[in-house]
Amino acid sequence: MILFDPISRTRGSMVALALVVATATPLASSQTSAPAATDPVLMENSIAQVRKSDYDIELLRMPPNVREGFPNSERRVGDLVRRLLTERTLAALAREEKLDKLPENARRIEVEAQRVQMQLKLAKIEADAAAEFEAKRPAYEARAKELYTVDRAKYTAPEQFFASHILFDVKSRSREEALKLAQAARARVVAGADFNQVAREVSEDSTVKRNHGKLDWFTAAEMDPAFASAVQALKNPGDISEPVLSQFGYHVIKLEARRPAAQKPFEEARTQILAELRQRFINEQRDAALAKVRNDPATRSNKEAIDALVIRVDPNAVRRAAQEFAPGSTAPPSK
Repeated sequence: MILFDPISRTRGSMVALALVVATATPLASSQTSAPAATDPVLMENSIAQVRKSDYDIELLRMPPNVREGFPNSERRVGDLVRRLLTERTLAALAREEKLDKLPENARRIEVEAQRVQMQLKLAKIEADAAAEFEAKRPAYEARAKELYTVDRAKYTAPEQFFASHILFDVKSRSREEALKLAQAARARVVAGADFNQVAREVSEDSTVKRNHGKLDWFTAAEMDPAFASAVQALKNPGDISEPVLSQFGYHVIKLEARRPAAQKPFEEARTQILAELRQRFINEQRDAALAKVRNDPATRSNKEAIDALVIRVDPNAVRRAAQEFAPGSTAPPSK
């Protein structure tokens, strides 16, 4: 059971994306000339094969927060390799049938190739900006120190908690039943039973066999809101919560320790500040390049042709249709 609520990151590295699109063009063959020792075949059939480089490229297409833990599952890795073999087999069959040579398909492939080239150009802009930032790093080091000095509150480590918990799932039983089990477990602990021993015996957290109910240091922002509120209400190490309902089920929580919020020293905040300055510089360089393209004085629009693409809808017709087909309407459909 995962209690942490990871921050969603939808924008991956454009440089990583370039590595993907540079290798995975619509006409690319799964047959590669890379040495087998460094790029072994993972799976093949009579038509196509999947190499480790194909798998690596697919990983780069994933958001960083997904990519990090993806290889931890044998099932996920196996499913991905099988999917890649299916895709490459179908692509090989399409080439054999010369589907890419049909006029309607050739234009589509050309458009996709242009999209790849666009992504490669953006990746180069970002890579060049990153290199320029590194060349000016001493100046940005000084800027980082200034930002830390004028806004120390921004660089404060939040309060942290170390706790154990016992969980009863509400998916396989009613909330009332889960609550009774949580109350019974809490009663055992209050009566003197070892909290972590009880967790090992009855907790339904999937990690309990490994951690005996103990959760590593965490902040309130990283946890389910109801769970976090219950932990924050516990004042002293050893305090036991009443059963609390989160999105995962009913918990009984024991506070093991807490660390107060503390000011980060500059040496610790420095990495964060420089990363923010670096990303801001890259974003500015990319946005400037895009603005230059968008504001090109040679740009001309064929307004008549563009307007022809728009499907005009009569608002009165829409209103009449809504009235005619509204629930309870007795008006017959208009002819």
